[in-house]
Amino acid sequence: MKIIEAKNIVRTYHNGEIDVPVLKGVDISVDEGEFVLLTGKSGAGKSTLLYQLALLDTPNDGQIFIEGIERHDMEEGAKLKFRLKEFGYVFQDYALLPELTALENVALPLIMAGITKTEAYNKAQNMLEKVGIGAKANNLQSQLSGGEKQRVGVARAIVNDPKILFADEPTANLDSENSKVVMDLLKELNADGQTIILITHEPEFYHYGDRRLVIEDGRFI
Repeated sequence: MKIIEAKNIVRTYHNGEIDVPVLKGVDISVDEGEFVLLTGKSGAGKSTLLYQLALLDTPNDGQIFIEGIERHDMEEGAKLKFRLKEFGYVFQDYALLPELTALENVALPLIMAGITKTEAYNKAQNMLEKVGIGAKANNLQSQLSGGEKQRVGVARAIVNDPKILFADEPTANLDSENSKVVMDLLKELNADGQTIILITHEPEFYHYGDRRLVIEDGRFI
């Protein structure tokens, strides 16, 4: 089953009077349970495409179907609720709130979705255990290593049981050992059925994906 199908995605940014085309009519489909890698040089359009598919941005043209239903043109409030429920996000800069503990960071999406604090904290603790850092639940971001921060990021991304996990260069700020730990964790999640779309610049991680798509100058090659 195709969980994502995007057709003729065009995204152009405006810089003063200049139009900067970034995506130039991209088609992509992703099957449920697939691990898809997006690769290509910096500026090729990888992150822009990921943001369109993840409904974090809106294309100038084209259509995005999630589980067969057109989603890109939803009203913003409905789109936010849909993202909270259906998607998980892992970013290269971790995007953790520094004033919150690891447990609180992971519980936050659940609380935003209306789950009680007690239930949210219990589920967040379980997720931290799952990614191997349950003992760090009460640590602030400043008390975590880079690899631990990213594992908190992964735990937060999967705590809502998302249908699709989007990861934008999740190993970019990690050393080789921690990078492998994070990629192995993502592969384990995928083996359990998690659909993943991931951007990477690292050739040593290409074998983790079921498929690798290369973007060049706003198009797949």
